[in-house]
Amino acid sequence: MKKDIKKIVLAYSGGLDTSIIIPWLKDNYPGCEVIAVCADVGQGKETDGLEEKAIKTGASKLYIEDLRKEFIEDYVFPTMQAGAKYENQYLLGTSFARPIIAKRIVEIARAEGADAIAHGCTGKGNDQVRFELTIKAFAPDMEIIAPWRVWDIKSRDEEIDYAIAKNVPLNITRETNYSKDKNIWHLSHEGLDLEDPANEPMYDKILEMGVSPEQAPDKATYVTISFEKGVPVAIDGEKLGAIELLEKLNALGGANGIGIVDMVENRLVGMKSRGVYETPGGTILYAAHEALETLTLDRDTMHTKQMLSGKFADLVYFGQWFTPVREALTAFVDKTQEVVTGEVKLKLYKGNCILASVTSPYSLYDEDIATFEADQVYDQADATGFINLFGLPLKVKAALDAKKNKE
Repeated sequence: MKKDIKKIVLAYSGGLDTSIIIPWLKDNYPGCEVIAVCADVGQGKETDGLEEKAIKTGASKLYIEDLRKEFIEDYVFPTMQAGAKYENQYLLGTSFARPIIAKRIVEIARAEGADAIAHGCTGKGNDQVRFELTIKAFAPDMEIIAPWRVWDIKSRDEEIDYAIAKNVPLNITRETNYSKDKNIWHLSHEGLDLEDPANEPMYDKILEMGVSPEQAPDKATYVTISFEKGVPVAIDGEKLGAIELLEKLNALGGANGIGIVDMVENRLVGMKSRGVYETPGGTILYAAHEALETLTLDRDTMHTKQMLSGKFADLVYFGQWFTPVREALTAFVDKTQEVVTGEVKLKLYKGNCILASVTSPYSLYDEDIATFEADQVYDQADATGFINLFGLPLKVKAALDAKKNKE
């Protein structure tokens, strides 16, 4: 542990981890100045009162950076356009928030002339990798301090004990001490009873962005989303900015029990972890975007994109946003989105996003060809030659196998 560090910029949320890190840094780096940085990516009221709390616990000042618009437009939408879902379920809510936060922290650390950047990620989690890969991408010479990897605190109970000893105000109790991460895209829940996958989540106690499907209305809600080149731009004909659009979809989805995922995932560090995710607006956007692509993308482009979406999800989950391969995949996705323009109507009902209609000026669907009725544009006899050629390798192999069996 270097002792000549005099100015530290801390990634600060005001939660349990980062709140106790301020006094810990002051104790372990005597005479150091701690500058807290809170990135607002849509966590709402969680930023209320943070400045007073940060300064009272030892920070010299607090930056609160509103990154919501950039977060949605430059990180969320490109990931949604890629169709990226980690392990085919997780819509990457925490994952793609970390690169933009860490990038801004590096910028402030440079401007402040800081000697080091500190974060509150645990040594068991994915976020330590996401933060530090971004720091290495923009400030490879910057010292990184990760208290969880060096201090004597081993549990969240011990964190609470430390907070009490240092007079750090807490807004949790030992009984409600879930590990949560919230932004405008999602809310995650981990820990306590959720650590055992045999326990059914207590949705009536943990859900914050919406209700369970059982509590959703008995009547369906219809919503129409307009896209321009893969970007959602309007709801029910009303043009909206990125923040307003996602907030509206969150409200609609939450009210109808949309976007609740309970999964056991494979963390980057190797262990399995159980979490409950709320992503109401994001789930609606994914469903609508995927439906529009079925109409506008040709078969080979769609199938190639579906293969690459898993790789894109892995890169985001593993914190590899600022890498050449992620940039290359985004360039491919951007090209595919040139024709993803149109409208998708969904029926939201008790946790389900049901497709009602989809239209596009770039539609590749030709009713004259697809019809089961009589048509003049498709000669069904052509299929004979196609099947003969397509099946020729099978026919040749079968003939050779039969010949060998006779010998």
